[in-house]
Amino acid sequence: MADLKPILLVEDSPKDIELTLAALEQCQLANGVIIARDGAEALDYMFSRGVYESRNTADPIVVLLDLKLPKIDGLEVLEQIKRDPDLRHTPVVMLTSSREERDLVQSYSLGVNAFVVKPVGFDQFFQAIRDLGMFWAVLNEPPPGLGATRDE
Repeated sequence: MADLKPILLVEDSPKDIELTLAALEQCQLANGVIIARDGAEALDYMFSRGVYESRNTADPIVVLLDLKLPKIDGLEVLEQIKRDPDLRHTPVVMLTSSREERDLVQSYSLGVNAFVVKPVGFDQFFQAIRDLGMFWAVLNEPPPGLGATRDE
């Protein structure tokens, strides 16, 4: 089980982090969850820079990415991930409260794998996160070779 790839949660709202972690825990997923609280931290993790320079964990099984983030917004994070040949196959789910059509269109044009509007109600939010966690960590079949650590 130690070889399971983590889930990267990129979220600046402490409440949404807490709810997301609780929902993922309820799924009993064995995958660890890495939390980045802004876009710059997310990119540092993905590109093994800064405090993550010596990380030896595999790239995430999925990135759950908020759209509205401090420092670097979610669209820029998405663009940089999808532009990189080593990371572009990493699934990215935009998890946002935005219902703006331009955010949806721009996310898909940059290569997002799914765009999920955060439900307002607690129960609906909880269920959406559980479903996302189960799909991306258990049901989805990633491309062959996706999952090696950055050092391999």
